Amino acid sequence: MREISCVTVFTGSSPGAEPAFADAAVAVGTALAKAGIGLVYGGGNVGLMGAVATAGRDAGGAVVGVLPEALVDKEMAHPDLTRLEIVADMHERKQRMADLSDAFVMLPGGIGTLEEFFEAWTWQQLGIHDKPIALYDVGGFWDPLLEMIDRLADQGFVREHFRNGLIVSSEPQDLLEKLRAWQRPAPKWEPTAGIV
Repeated sequence: MREISCVTVFTGSSPGAEPAFADAAVAVGTALAKAGIGLVYGGGNVGLMGAVATAGRDAGGAVVGVLPEALVDKEMAHPDLTRLEIVADMHERKQRMADLSDAFVMLPGGIGTLEEFFEAWTWQQLGIHDKPIALYDVGGFWDPLLEMIDRLADQGFVREHFRNGLIVSSEPQDLLEKLRAWQRPAPKWEPTAGIV
């Protein structure tokens, strides 16, 4: 089983249209804390970002926020974190979040959340890191994205073993079990990875 001591969570700075999104953020933040797993996230106190962080802290967990200098006021930095790191820009934020964690989980969110997820997944495919990546699904929220990823795989743009290595879960304990059980796919340019 893989050692998971800290997880980076990508999620929205908005609450979204459904109460179930905030419920999921609270469930994930609470589950991580109760399992003794630290949480790394974007550092804000708004939307689902604030919900997951507050839930983690309320459950006694370690929560580290990483916030670009330009967003300190706009995203209203969370006032009750184990640590808030202020970085120069978005690029440094993503690198720092990756450095601090053993896995990545994407909750519902918007363009920024998707951008963070795809960069982390690209890094995995290129062998820059060997950490599991999961989509936390809420009521089928990620179904359209998964359909697109399946289409990319069908058309030869995503290798099947990368698609199969993407974790999808909708329940906190199942998520943690899948993160621990994850096996690293061969990076894109290794000979065992195949041609496509």
